[in-house]
Amino acid sequence: MKKLTITSLILAFIFSLSSCEQKEKELTKEIEKEVTIEPEKPEYFLLRPEVEKAYGYSHAVKIGNSIKVSGAVSMDDEGNPTAVGDLAQQMKNCYSDLDKVLKHFGCTFDDVVVENIFTTNMPLFLENAAYRGEIYKNHFPTGSWLGVKELAIPEFMIEIELEVHKSK
Repeated sequence: MKKLTITSLILAFIFSLSSCEQKEKELTKEIEKEVTIEPEKPEYFLLRPEVEKAYGYSHAVKIGNSIKVSGAVSMDDEGNPTAVGDLAQQMKNCYSDLDKVLKHFGCTFDDVVVENIFTTNMPLFLENAAYRGEIYKNHFPTGSWLGVKELAIPEFMIEIELEVHKSK
């Protein structure tokens, strides 16, 4: 009787081990199926294709829900500086261009999470910074304001770059 009980226990133990191993293999296969993720392709956007090709940059790149926007400056469609000597108007021109980029991706300034501003005249920028309240009506993004010696073209007084998170 003892031999039969011990034999029964050993068989039950072996059966439960093989049953656990089978369940583990099935679970592993199921998890492997769920982990496969397709990489997202970047979507590039050129606001002024000829100017951007000449300088070697894209105005914006979207990957997934993230959009990186190159610094906007006050220029016309040929790349010539506009509002020379007028930082307030240059800032408005920058935000106008940034609005066009955001609209291309179906976004607004509410979707902006980072805004970095570069200026060659920080005191003058600070005098005009309140204008941003007309742009960011619900909340301000994170970011930095940096005083720089110069921008790409001497007439540029301000450059504004953005990072955007597009909600689904």
